[in-house]
Amino acid sequence: MTYSVAVSGASGYAGGEILRLLADHPDIEIRTVTAHSNAGQPLIQHQPHLRSLARLTLQDTTPETLAGHDIVFLALPHGQSGQYTDALGETPLVIDAGADHRLTSQGAWDDFYGGAFHEPWAYGVPELLVGGVKQRETLRAATRIAAPGCNASTVSLSLAPGVAAGVIDPGDIVSVLAVGPSGAGKSLKTNLLAGEILGSANPYAVGGTHRHIPEIRQALAAASGGEADGIRISFTPILVPMSRGILATSSAPIAADASDAEIRAAWEEAYGDETFVELLPAGEFPRTADVLGANTALIGLAIDRAAGRVTVVAAVDNLVKGTAGAAVQSMNLALGLPESRALSVNGVAP
Repeated sequence: MTYSVAVSGASGYAGGEILRLLADHPDIEIRTVTAHSNAGQPLIQHQPHLRSLARLTLQDTTPETLAGHDIVFLALPHGQSGQYTDALGETPLVIDAGADHRLTSQGAWDDFYGGAFHEPWAYGVPELLVGGVKQRETLRAATRIAAPGCNASTVSLSLAPGVAAGVIDPGDIVSVLAVGPSGAGKSLKTNLLAGEILGSANPYAVGGTHRHIPEIRQALAAASGGEADGIRISFTPILVPMSRGILATSSAPIAADASDAEIRAAWEEAYGDETFVELLPAGEFPRTADVLGANTALIGLAIDRAAGRVTVVAAVDNLVKGTAGAAVQSMNLALGLPESRALSVNGVAP
């Protein structure tokens, strides 16, 4: 069976990456691409690397344009998806790459986003531990999927095994991330100009203000079976001069009676059979260069007995495993297709 697809926000970075992956998917026909200010223009004018899709023209993003497809991907700024998802009740599968359907707590939405709150959808991180099973079991029957925030899923995948196994204390998590500016979207912003970021590292959303914090707390609470109130995290992202990629360094206290063997076993058991999340051998740590273009999360683990903490270093491509790859992987599960279809573990180097 071939599924017809519409992709909104197709002129942006996330929309373009969704299209790049779907262009090689044997079960997908990309029928419609939409945008706002760029409507009426050829897709190739905004995504010149997508040569196989040169036939497509960007249409207006309206419920009428998006309706009538088997699958709709929404790659819109936060707060804009809900107006369309409410009107797509007849669409068999809708996948939102924005934040509108990620959070289960309206209070958290009000505190970090504001505006209309929309119902939470199945969270699109298949490898995430949730109550002793993987999130993919929920995604297999899903018709509405919320793709993750790239920083949030990277930190959640980093720490969920330790939280679920009880070998780390989630009440004192510290995460510092080096991130590429493509995660902030394609809109022109002074702080994202090359003249501002080249040769510099720039912290932002410091002091508990980043919008991905409640998403991380929600995911780790689900992993532990507890409440988000028990998850405390200091989260500091830093823009660095690489177009794409996240290197997340997260640490948490070692639980009082956890041995080194038990700590490492928690991550080995969680990800030993996974295709797209890999724990590196002891003493090895990933680079963002190793995952560019891949739907892969590489994780390195260190046990610092002197400090009494576990440190986890994770590398992902924020546009692939962090966003579009997670969305396509979740789509495959929802459709009953092989989970890895049209997705690669291999990156691009140099």
